[in-house]
Amino acid sequence: MATEIFDSNAPVQCEIDGQIGVVRLNRPTKLNAWDMSMRAELTERITGLAQDDACKAIVLAGTGGNFCAGQDLNETAAFAPDDPGVAEDWIASFDAIYAATRNSPKPVVAAVEGVAAGSGFQWVLLADIRVGHAATRMGQPEVLSGIPSITGVWAMWSVLGRAKVTEFALSGRLVNGEEALRLGLLNYVVEEGQVFEKAMSEARRLADLPGVAVRTTKDWIRRIEEAAYQEAVTWAKQVHRESNASGEPQQEMRRFLDGARR
Repeated sequence: MATEIFDSNAPVQCEIDGQIGVVRLNRPTKLNAWDMSMRAELTERITGLAQDDACKAIVLAGTGGNFCAGQDLNETAAFAPDDPGVAEDWIASFDAIYAATRNSPKPVVAAVEGVAAGSGFQWVLLADIRVGHAATRMGQPEVLSGIPSITGVWAMWSVLGRAKVTEFALSGRLVNGEEALRLGLLNYVVEEGQVFEKAMSEARRLADLPGVAVRTTKDWIRRIEEAAYQEAVTWAKQVHRESNASGEPQQEMRRFLDGARR
């Protein structure tokens, strides 16, 4: 199939390269931080590729040398404390993109260049294979900007276990590619300029495997974690509704943004 490229200037880019669907976050000046509209577009693109018979595997990537710095705090800092629905809609936008990624019958490979933090880090962990480089930085710094880590704890749990999950969630520290590889957050660490190439190579390898065996294996892996995932989403809606109503996250996010602008 010929390569198909959608709007190259849009915050989300999508193309078909042979049998591989490539989805890129494209806000390089913001380290590809995403908002609800981007997640809706990503959900649509990934769902479409998952249903496309010509696509046998999916690669997730970012432009400008970074994967995704997580939530665009300019959006969440403006959430009204007296709007009980806004936090639930916000979590629902994560549920949609996470579910689309988890439910994909096609193998998903993440090309993790630069920063993958917060919800961007969570999304990376839902990929089947993750490729980074030594200078890749990964972690869960949400608590530093006043955001409770609920789905983040769920996403990390099966990879890191209780001790490391607690450390990541409460310290907010980011680890480099070598430590991420040792901890199982990355499957491969390659030279900085070879991350996307390696991700595409892995995607092609997976695309050549027997399709029914891949689909049913992925489905079983998803089912093992499904109950805990649904519990995390339900709890996240409640926690973030209460947290948003307190005004604390908005205050901390504005403080963070003001410091970043100085």
